[in-house]
Amino acid sequence: MSENQKKVLITGCAGGIGRACVELFAGKGWFVFGVDKNEFGEGFPKNGLFLCADISNPEEYEALFQQIKAMTLSLDAVVSNAALQVSKPLVETSVEDWDRTIATNLRPAFLITKYAHPLLVKAGCSAIVCVSSVHAIQTSVNISAYAASKGGLLALTRAMAIEFAPDNIRVNAVLPGAVDTPMLREGLGRGQHAGGSMHDRLDNLARKTVNGRIGQPGEIAQAVYFLADGSASSFMTGQALVVDGGATARLSTE
Repeated sequence: MSENQKKVLITGCAGGIGRACVELFAGKGWFVFGVDKNEFGEGFPKNGLFLCADISNPEEYEALFQQIKAMTLSLDAVVSNAALQVSKPLVETSVEDWDRTIATNLRPAFLITKYAHPLLVKAGCSAIVCVSSVHAIQTSVNISAYAASKGGLLALTRAMAIEFAPDNIRVNAVLPGAVDTPMLREGLGRGQHAGGSMHDRLDNLARKTVNGRIGQPGEIAQAVYFLADGSASSFMTGQALVVDGGATARLSTE
């Protein structure tokens, strides 16, 4: 890690959007700290460090940040991306389902920020990007826990933007629509989406977007990088950047 090299911490780095973010930031010359409870496998960038940790467990943060602080005392950006999705009717959603969703999708953004804040301040000009979802603003049936967690993440984004402005830390959120990730494909295999082949399910979902296709993880990563880098987004904070192929632009009654 060079002295002037930018540094980013990305959670949920082994999945679709997180993995694309790792590749993009590393390709732009950043040193990447990647965190996931699942192994990343081959291909983690040489100018980076993969840390296996379950950030839904508050007890793992102390050790996680000890490893990070052993290598750097500053972070230029944090990307809170880790997520899981429970697809069940509300009345069939257990307390365990609800708590697990909040503990994975919402609480880590709070805890990561608490621990990373001194490192973000040290950078002098830094950013937090929360990967929320279009479900934070418009949602569908059988996904209440996920929608609530992503809505909470959007509210937290606004609150942190106000609180951390004096520290020169910008905080924004990206709200992806349907993106071809393992989580999306798993969700399409359950409940109301379960009929037909996976190709048919993806095609049906694509027709609901204005541009007629599913998004790719790399396209979301570009939006995340835009907000994190700050060279073109320096006047943006507390904002929700929707990247959904125009899905939320269309009236559902038409």
